[in-house]
Amino acid sequence: MDIEAAMKRIPPHSIEAEQAVLGAMLMNKDAVMVASEMLTGDDFYQTAYGILFDAVVELFKEGRPVDLITLQEHLKSKDVPPEISSMEFARELLAGTQTSANIKYYAEIVAEKSVARGSIRMLEENANTLYMGSEKLEDTLAELEKKVFDLAQRGNGSEFVPIRQVVINVMKKIDAASKTRGRVTG
Repeated sequence: MDIEAAMKRIPPHSIEAEQAVLGAMLMNKDAVMVASEMLTGDDFYQTAYGILFDAVVELFKEGRPVDLITLQEHLKSKDVPPEISSMEFARELLAGTQTSANIKYYAEIVAEKSVARGSIRMLEENANTLYMGSEKLEDTLAELEKKVFDLAQRGNGSEFVPIRQVVINVMKKIDAASKTRGRVTG
């Protein structure tokens, strides 16, 4: 591959999934909870979408309603550029989302693309370090190993269980244990 072709490569992303995550979050507060447990604003390829994501999560964590008006006011208070804080921008996201039921799937796509971009950045940084030969090979390899491990942990979201579900599961076990007669099991 020549250098010009390499420079034109677009990092992995899914604008549709990013839009669907934000639209679902504007439709349903449960979607905000699911998405905020899986993503951060930095996971979005489009910076404007990351800003919107963070603003929605901030409103949710503050216990404030999340809708177009509260979001717009919150964005204005943060001195966000008008093209992002405009109601039309958020309204288009909401209009393009059919359902919030698939939020987990959409968020997984966004997270996967974010990990892929992080992997590419990490490999490029380490390749540059190796080309320059300015650090010991052992140090560079140790750093590379740590970064790969961190990315693998981030990308291994299939084992993730939201805290809400953990609490529900524990409460069910406690309830079941309280109904059994006889020995205490733990």
